[in-house]
Amino acid sequence: MPATSAPARSRSLALGVLATGMLMTVLDGSIVTVAMPAVQSDLGFTPAGLSWIVNAYLIAFGSLLLLAGRLGDLIGRRRMFLAGTAVFTAASLLAGVAASPGVLIAARFLQGVGSATASAVSLGILVTLFTEARERARAIAVFSFTGAAGASIGQVLGGALTDALTWNWIFFINLPIGVATLLVALRALPADRGPGLRAGAGAGLRAGGGADVLGALLVTTGLMTGIYAVVKIEEYGAASAHTLGLGALSLALLAGFVVRQARIANPLMPLRIFRSRSVSGANLVLILMVAALFSFQVLVALHPQKVLAYGAAETGLAMLPAAAVIGAVSLGVSARLNARFGERAVLLTGLALLVVMLGLLTRLPVHASYVTDLLPVMLLAAGFGLALPALTSLGMSGAKEEDAGLASGLFNTTQQIGMALGIAVLSTLAAARTEALTEAGRPLAEALTAGHRLAFAVATGLLAAAFAVALTVLRQPKSGRPAERGQGQGRERGQGQGRKRVAAPAA
Repeated sequence: MPATSAPARSRSLALGVLATGMLMTVLDGSIVTVAMPAVQSDLGFTPAGLSWIVNAYLIAFGSLLLLAGRLGDLIGRRRMFLAGTAVFTAASLLAGVAASPGVLIAARFLQGVGSATASAVSLGILVTLFTEARERARAIAVFSFTGAAGASIGQVLGGALTDALTWNWIFFINLPIGVATLLVALRALPADRGPGLRAGAGAGLRAGGGADVLGALLVTTGLMTGIYAVVKIEEYGAASAHTLGLGALSLALLAGFVVRQARIANPLMPLRIFRSRSVSGANLVLILMVAALFSFQVLVALHPQKVLAYGAAETGLAMLPAAAVIGAVSLGVSARLNARFGERAVLLTGLALLVVMLGLLTRLPVHASYVTDLLPVMLLAAGFGLALPALTSLGMSGAKEEDAGLASGLFNTTQQIGMALGIAVLSTLAAARTEALTEAGRPLAEALTAGHRLAFAVATGLLAAAFAVALTVLRQPKSGRPAERGQGQGRERGQGQGRKRVAAPAA
């Protein structure tokens, strides 16, 4: 049954499945952070090896998103979502029973593979299911909320499970969720067949359909090498031979991939997707925004523990207001605001709030009060609830239906690269500033606060740059006045060739 004719109940069930899959992915990225001291104590991780609990997942996830998204276009997005969820669930079991650092790191890598496979196609499925403007805005708001608030929920849940049970349960909790998601997805997600599959005898993936094996190797290896170089900057230094050598190799591999895509008949990533101002501009805004907001997600969580002596669970609870306001805004009002004022205006408003939020953190005192110094910052996180759904809509608006999986994978890949850059750059700056001040004889709490302030200042600059790009590059899709889109766009798409587009063409 075509996605456009699916009944509302089936589409709502499919949205629930996709959102649950996204929630598992995001939770798994943040739930581990507060449990890492317990994992280190139990399994005997070295301080350097401990970072690979995060790095192994991040490298696999960020490297495979683009490939997985394109494969979804070729062989079916439903098939890719099911396969990815199954791999992630099995890897969660392996991580939960891990008795050595090597097994846990391998399991985390496999979790990244499964997460990338499922996440890369989720937006592609969503935008082909919800073709009417208002419905799509609401669906994207729900989907974005799971990504935005899931990180805060993961920190609370990770602290609670680790304190009440053992660290193993941060992985075991994925098992019932993953199995339930698979069972419901088999029924709820519409079947689709991409051009890479042929019916009849000998059906299978055909090279002529776009299965560019060499291109896949180039882009995956290039991304994996680049992300590895970035996440190890804090250990080796930005100007080290290790970082510069791997960075040059990554750029060479990715350049080779781009050249190949421009020359072959059936590219893995058709370069036409970058002709869309919406796609290119939205991905540039996203990488700047995510890199900046690493300082909020991680440093604001570390500051209460390292400076204010909060516990893991207490820190998670302190972050809850951010999750609450992001959820309230993204689920409650973002879709209506996008329909009334347009995604571009809502995005700019959200980015402005985030600039103020991080600007306040540049003045964070050493002995900060939660009520006067941290709570206002948590509430301003509502800007993320405005910005992400609007940016997602703009980023997908220039993609044709046959490229929806690729656009989804690209958007997710950009998000992971931004996260890796944020981790590398901002944490390195904060650590270097802290180290310099402690060597100069300043108290540790004061030195840590100064390091965090520097990271917040740089992050504020990144958000200001994101605002400037959004203001100058992005344009509202030409689909009538924002307030009319929900009434007229659905009727227009039911006629002529409107259904051939995933969304209104980019300006």
